[in-house]
Amino acid sequence: MATPGLLRRTAPGRARVAPVSRLLSVLTAAALAVDAAVHLRDAGLYAGVGGGGQLGEDTLFRVEAAVALVVAVAVLVRPRPVVWGLAVLVAGSAAGVAILSTYVDLGRLGPIPDLYEPTWSLPGKALSAGAEAFGAATAALALGRVLAGRLRHRAGPRSRA
Repeated sequence: MATPGLLRRTAPGRARVAPVSRLLSVLTAAALAVDAAVHLRDAGLYAGVGGGGQLGEDTLFRVEAAVALVVAVAVLVRPRPVVWGLAVLVAGSAAGVAILSTYVDLGRLGPIPDLYEPTWSLPGKALSAGAEAFGAATAALALGRVLAGRLRHRAGPRSRA
């Protein structure tokens, strides 16, 4: 079954992705790929940060990169509402952590080490945060389009009275 607002029927049984939705998929996936590339490249800079029953910051960076890559591929292959929601969560939470850890020292949170770095001059930090925020915005826009399309579809044709 086609997802209203995302897929359009081209022939019986065949569907194609609407151009705007395809563009949002590509933009979101690209933003998540930038996020993943920066985190993979910079993970080694944080080797040994943490420890003592904590996750290492390098491990957190690698996990973030892996999750971002998986979601980037999913957005390209299966752009469904749940995938768009995951993209919003992954990109948005990463951007939020980057911003929060720059301005607020939360200290250690359970097994998560203190992520406080009160600067934007670290390699890739501004690029990654910008890509994450952009990816969250494009994914939220795509999710909104899909959900609005579903609401229009459920409402049916408007009567002209």
